[in-house]
Formats: sequence, C-alpha cells, structure tokens
Amino acid sequence: MRHLVHVVRTCIACPSQWDAWTADYQYLYLRYRSGIGTVDTYPTADSEKWTRIPDGSIARFDTGDRLDGEMDLVDFLDATGLQVAPGCVVIGE
Repeated sequence: MRHLVHVVRTCIACPSQWDAWTADYQYLYLRYRSGIGTVDTYPTADSEKWTRIPDGSIARFDTGDRLDGEMDLVDFLDATGLQVAPGCVVIGE
C-alpha cells in the first residue's frame, strides 16, 4: 500500500485531479473523469515530459457513471487503496 505525504488538488471541476508524492518522492498523478479513476506514476509532475498517456498503471476503478467527473480525495483514495501518511500535507481540498 502506498502512503502519500503531499497532495495538491490541481483541478476542482471535471475532471477531479491531484498531484501526489509518496515518502520516497515518487510522483503520482491521480485523476477521476467520466466515472473512471486512474493512478499513474511519472518521473516528473510536468505533463509535457510524459512519454505515455495516463491509463491507470498503478490503480484503476470504474464507477460506471460516464456523466460523473467529480470526486473528493477521501473517496478517491478509498477506491484506489492509497492512504495519506500521518502529517500528510493536502492543498486545495
């Protein structure tokens, strides 16, 4: 199970998305759009440098609601199995 130490909400509307980092500085991109939640890892938060599209390589879930694009962080983490570490900094939630 991955524990997040820093989370920044980068979009408050559809899609719901966050930049997150683990204790070992691994960057994770969290996104929920059209009923699908994905978690991907990249070497940087700069999406211009990503070499593949987000596809849920770390975690993926599907609520079946194609009209839904908004979710809070707690529900997203519950659906993916991610957790916040004690003292985690969450910005924008």
